[in-house]
Amino acid sequence: MQFSEYRRQYTLAGLRRSDLRPDPVDLFTHWQTQAINAGLADPTACVLATGQTDTGLRQRMVLMKGVDERGLVFYTNYQSGKAEALAESAMASMLFPWNELDRQVSVSGRITRIDETASDDYFASRPRDSQLGAWASAQSQAIDSRDALLAQWSEVKNRFGDGSIPRPPHWGGYRLAPLNWEFWQGGENRLHDRFRYQHSDDGWVITRLQP
Repeated sequence: MQFSEYRRQYTLAGLRRSDLRPDPVDLFTHWQTQAINAGLADPTACVLATGQTDTGLRQRMVLMKGVDERGLVFYTNYQSGKAEALAESAMASMLFPWNELDRQVSVSGRITRIDETASDDYFASRPRDSQLGAWASAQSQAIDSRDALLAQWSEVKNRFGDGSIPRPPHWGGYRLAPLNWEFWQGGENRLHDRFRYQHSDDGWVITRLQP
């Protein structure tokens, strides 16, 4: 098929200023809950974009695991490619593509590590196999084959046996503290609704943006 010919109308809903909340976290939480209730396959998945001098811009999917007035939290390997990028530049963005609802939310700001106790608590709540995976994979590092990866898994599984699995020192959480939010709702004839929340000393400044 000609990809340029694929198009559709966005007719699910509109977004008006009266629909907004003074605090973008409240609106995001509302939309996130609706995405979960709608049965989306990965409603908390988002695209994390980072920048690095030698590799330029990079994007990858992560799972958002918490949000409050301080920002949005995700977890990863501290020796991964994304961690290397964040060590060079703490500015990043997260995009939530809720396509089934004709919605997107984009958040940008500064990322820092969360405290170790919070990372310990979350790691302890993970399924055991996910805990083992955090030990087994040297994320973003080259490996010869899948068999070699499975051998690392087996070694870790045998090492811990039936005992408890502590959080690896190279694994934990990050928090993005937002400076800007953008809420996007698809509209007919490409007249989409876009609202930007921009952080200021007096609180959040809300601006409607043209599509």
